Parts: sequence; C-alpha cells; structure tokens
Amino acid sequence: MDKLNVKKIKTDFPILKQKVNGEQLVYLDSAATSQMPVSVEEKIKNFTEINRANVHRGVHTLGLRATNLYEESRQKVADFIGASSAKEVIFTNGCTDSLNLVAASFGERNIQAGDEIVVSIMEHHSNLLPWQQLAKRKGAKLKFVELASNGRLDLADFKNKISSKTKIVAVTHVSNVLGTINPIKEIINFSHENGAVVVVDGAQAVGHFPVNVTNLGADFYAFSGHKMFAPTGIGILYGKKELLDKMPPYRFGGEMIANVTREGATWAETPQKFEAGTPNISAAIGLAAAIDYLNSIDLKLIQKHETELTAYALEKLSNISYLTIYGPKESYERTGVISFNLKNIHPHDLATALDLNGIEVRAGHHCVQPLMKSLQTKSTVRTSLSIYNSKDDIDKLVSSLQEAKEFFSEFR
Repeated sequence: MDKLNVKKIKTDFPILKQKVNGEQLVYLDSAATSQMPVSVEEKIKNFTEINRANVHRGVHTLGLRATNLYEESRQKVADFIGASSAKEVIFTNGCTDSLNLVAASFGERNIQAGDEIVVSIMEHHSNLLPWQQLAKRKGAKLKFVELASNGRLDLADFKNKISSKTKIVAVTHVSNVLGTINPIKEIINFSHENGAVVVVDGAQAVGHFPVNVTNLGADFYAFSGHKMFAPTGIGILYGKKELLDKMPPYRFGGEMIANVTREGATWAETPQKFEAGTPNISAAIGLAAAIDYLNSIDLKLIQKHETELTAYALEKLSNISYLTIYGPKESYERTGVISFNLKNIHPHDLATALDLNGIEVRAGHHCVQPLMKSLQTKSTVRTSLSIYNSKDDIDKLVSSLQEAKEFFSEFR
C-alpha cells in the first residue's frame, strides 16, 4: 500500500464523527493536540480496569504488572526514536517539562558567566525561556539565529553565531508556526565540531516522519505524547547516557533515591533519578499504544501523505487574494503546519468564523512572540494537518475562508 486510507483512519477517531455548530467537524489543530485513536483509549482503559497500581518497589501482582507495562513503554519509546538504551529515555510531564529539566540540571551545572547559548528565532517559548532565564542567572549571553527570506533557518547566520564560547545550542526540529523542517543533523555536527551540546525540541517532528536520535547525534531530544495520538501529561526526554549520568536530579522525592539519611542522600541511577514521585503511568502506557498505532500505519507513508496534502493546501491557499502564507513555499521543506493571515481580518475573528463552519484551527502568537515580531505580525491563523485529514478538509477550509473574506469585507 502506497497511500493512506484516510476514510478508514477516521473511523479510528470517534471524536471526528461529531458536528460542531451544525457542521461536520474538520479538525485542523493537531499541532496543538492531536486526537486519540480507539486503540490508545482501550489500552488505557485496560490498565485502569485490570492492572492499576503504583510502579516499582511493589512485590504484589498488580504492582509487578504495572511496573512491567511502564518499563515496556519506556523500551518501546527507545526503539521508536532509535535510542541505544531505554536508560536514555526519561518520562516527563511533556516537552516543556523535558526542556526545563535539561536547563535546570545540565544547564545549571555547565553554564558559567561569559558562556554563550545559541537558540533560533523560531523557538517555541518552551525552548527559549529556560535558556533565557538560565543566561540571566549565570551571566551568560543568549544569541539568536535569524530566518532566511525563504522561511528557513539562516545557516550562514547560525555558523556565524557559533563560537568557542558556545556551550549549548537549542533548536527546534520543526517550527510550530512555519512548519519548517530544520537540517538538524547538519546543525548538530557543526555544533559538536565547536564543542557545543545540542538540545532539540522535537514536539512537531516525532510522529510525522522517522526520527532516529542516534543517527542525528542529538545530545538531548524532547517531545510530547499528546501531539502524536497519546494522552496529555506525558512527555519524553532523550539524553545521551554519559550526559545524564553526570547531571544532578531536577526534582526530589520518592522513587529517585538510592539512600536517605539525616545528613544527606544518594540518587538512583538514570533514568529513575529524574522521575521523582508517582509518574503518569496510564499516559506512559497510552504513549506506547500510540507508537503501536503509528507503526501499524508506517511513518514513511504518514510522511508521504502529509507532504502531498501540504502541497495541495499550499496551492489552494495561495490562490486566495490578500492571503499571506508564512514559511517555506515547497511542501518537502516543511510539515503540514501552515500559518497565514488574511488582510484586514484579525486572526481571532477569522478562526471564529471558521469554527462556525465546523473547522477547528488555532489563532494567536502560538508561543513564539519573538518570531512573530520577526515576521512583522502579532499573530496568525494556523492550520495543521494529520493522518485523518484529506483534500476534502482543505477544500472546505478554502471555501470557508472565501466566505469569511466576503463577510468581513462588508464592514470595511
């Protein structure tokens, strides 16, 4: 099979059957949160009804079952992203939590006054604020890599910004506004040649195309479950074990200790030392089920479908007069994240008009205010495509945009 059966895939997502404001739901906001297939919901339900217990240390049957499922999920994540060991996979609350962990642990220990941290202008606040605040605390310098005119990262500027003082490079794999797929391997190789450690925000990449962290050479790679058909409240931090082993814990409490006395404590080994307290067990199991679902479809086929659908969407949207599309013009340079504005119509008004037709998109600054300033706008409308979207969804979006354009023109 060389083409997704979108009609069949949609049946795996019961939420898509409903009508919104009297119109058939068209969900185009998967970059914010994807929907969950029935198979994931059933796996979580099975855990809740049959195996629910806390993980680790328990010797009773339910506790052992829960622990096995939880650690099997860790191994499944490791295999899915090409980690060399499950010990390099840390469960977190989400991508934001993962990135903060690196900044608060690795960053706090390794950044000194006068050091430099390099980020791109397209970073989500989650991969900007932890480094911005760390730089302020430590007296380090934060440097931004700018955009090229084609909506891609300016690699010449990137290479100019890297120096012998650069200790950390934090960069997104895929822009959550522009859809730009950054040349991560090239960025990592150049950073390593100059002695810098690379932290990759993979929230918009994992689940859309194959990602192998070992082949990329990433030092740290973070992503969330809820953007790849898993529950909210679960994320992953991949880190090279030699780096994780040297890092101090991020939080303190149960599960993450080896021994505690009145005078002090020693820590459990990686990854347990970074997982204080009771984890989100059911969500971790749901993440594993989401990986099973993705594997059952084939990531390369998913990438092909989304690339073709993105090309179709870019073509149709570009035919709407006074509509500005942000980011690369070619579908092979980006994912199905497409941001745009219609002249003289506020993005929130436009998103509200689309919602009246059952079309769910996102409007705002998308947690990238420095990028918005660079694009010379305050906000955009963002549509984001997934495996359950089709050309029919794009056609309805385009016709609704034309309808909204005509409606708002009456008030000018």
